[in-house]
Amino acid sequence: MRVIVFGATGMIGQGVLRECLLAPDVSEVLVVGRTPTGVTDPKLTEVIADLGQPAEYTAFLQGFDACFFCVGVSSAGMSEADYRRVTYTMTMDVARTLRRDVTFVYVSGQGADAGGRRMWARVKGETENALFERFDRAFALRPGFIRAMHGATSKTRSYRVLYMIGTPIWPVFTRLFPRMVTTTEAIGRAMLALARGAKAPKILYATGINRLARM
Repeated sequence: MRVIVFGATGMIGQGVLRECLLAPDVSEVLVVGRTPTGVTDPKLTEVIADLGQPAEYTAFLQGFDACFFCVGVSSAGMSEADYRRVTYTMTMDVARTLRRDVTFVYVSGQGADAGGRRMWARVKGETENALFERFDRAFALRPGFIRAMHGATSKTRSYRVLYMIGTPIWPVFTRLFPRMVTTTEAIGRAMLALARGAKAPKILYATGINRLARM
């Protein structure tokens, strides 16, 4: 199986990349992003490109079985036009270059709603719907609270501080709210299960992600 990972330097993407490289049935992993991952592996190929410039990377995307799209930004301080460009337009630029039989797994967010009042939720929901129309096997993950594992770290300083403070209480939080918590490891394993053909709803929350990760 050959897979593409977008956003491999982010917290979720780091976890997804790790699981892809560990999976025996994954023969090749192509990472596309602005900065190198710093990871070395015989399976791994990296293309350094500006995702806002599709001509820089589209020629590399042919012949793959799955695309794991982990790119995401906070909407804080952004206009709807700028957030839409990063969230909707960049995602669909990638999607349109891929075969329709590719498995496309998109990291969305809890609360995404194409008809919602909140700007970020509306844009995320519209992106999900466009992907569902494009691919027979497109899935949106809405993971909720994510525990970073195996050294994965967020690029956002405030998130890093939050995760550091919250680390001691993760076990308690997980026991109290098991339906709301997943991990970077589980997200990567769930994506691989979907790429292998696992049956699942189009939209997956933490419970569904964790179930797939155990397959």
